[in-house]
Amino acid sequence: MPSPSLTAVLLAALAALAPFAIDTYLPAFPALAADLGGTPLHIQQSLTAYLLPYALMTLWHGAISDAIGRLAAIRIGLGMFAIASVGCALATSVEALWFFRFLQGLSAGAGNVVARAMVRDLFEGVAAQRVMAQVQMIFGLAPAVAPIVGGLLLGIHWQAIFVFLCLYAVLAIVAVHAWLPETWPPERRVPLSARQLILDYGKVFGDAEFGRLVFAFGANFAGFFVYVLAAPVFLIQHLGLNEHQFGMMFVPTVLGMVTGSWLARRLAGRMAEARILRLAYAWMGGVVLVNLVVCLWLPPAPAYNILPVALYNVGMAFAMPVLSVAALDRHPRLRGTAASGQAFVQMLLSTLSAGALIPLLWDRPLGLALGMAGYLLVGWLCVRRTSKWRTHPPAEC
Repeated sequence: MPSPSLTAVLLAALAALAPFAIDTYLPAFPALAADLGGTPLHIQQSLTAYLLPYALMTLWHGAISDAIGRLAAIRIGLGMFAIASVGCALATSVEALWFFRFLQGLSAGAGNVVARAMVRDLFEGVAAQRVMAQVQMIFGLAPAVAPIVGGLLLGIHWQAIFVFLCLYAVLAIVAVHAWLPETWPPERRVPLSARQLILDYGKVFGDAEFGRLVFAFGANFAGFFVYVLAAPVFLIQHLGLNEHQFGMMFVPTVLGMVTGSWLARRLAGRMAEARILRLAYAWMGGVVLVNLVVCLWLPPAPAYNILPVALYNVGMAFAMPVLSVAALDRHPRLRGTAASGQAFVQMLLSTLSAGALIPLLWDRPLGLALGMAGYLLVGWLCVRRTSKWRTHPPAEC
């Protein structure tokens, strides 16, 4: 078995495929619209075409891995994603792009969902929180690197972006085969059946505590993801940047995420979980208020419209390991299913944002700030009713 650090890197690389599939092609929106004969809204809907099947399939990836093993589920998902990426590269119409993005969405979540389950297969308690934070910290680099890579590849052609995604998936398959152990042995596997899956999800989502934890987790993330989904309009139209300058938003926002993840890893087991959550939400609340004031009183500019998003991510990433591990620990015998349920809620909120909310908010920076504030409020209302918020166990030394 590889070291915990190498395991975290491999699992983070698997989880990072999903944000790479979103962020890498964002700088290419104008070029895609011109070449495929679509409007900006048509290209925006390719995000919905990806996110909706992604959200729905997250309900199956964990159960599939519970039935056939973690590694087999990952290989199948990555293989399908690689084929769909080639289809995107060869698309000659908006409709063809939507179709192959749909296939990418069906398969991209396998790495993300199964990676979360594997963390809990391999590690317990505080160790699980620390590894989850390390995975999140490495994973968090993807949104910063992806649009920069996309901007560079756009210099060749937008098709090169999807060729890159295909190669990413193929290399991930090779790395999984070479270094990752199977963490779900045959004796623990359960037959895959739609009826049993419905019963399992009834049990998982029938647990009110689990529901509150995963909705808090998903809403916190969606508050940041509003800006990711609206990046082509936010950065190009409002802030006056070009398609090669997306890193001006994604680098600082990811540095914020990495900082929060580092703090979470550093303080796991040393600070009470309730205190971590309260500090994280107090921080995010203060940043949201500053963001609203900036958008109300100052004209759009990269420096002070991007900084609040980066600072928000510090608090978001600080809270995420506590929320994620607590949710998975609610159902240890259905860990893959619970991981799927967690990812489903996260992506469902993102899908609703991409398809319905973002086009209503992206006309001005204040709209996006209100979207972030609304999601944070939802997250806080959920988490304050959980036992993790209410209890104050003594911190370990």
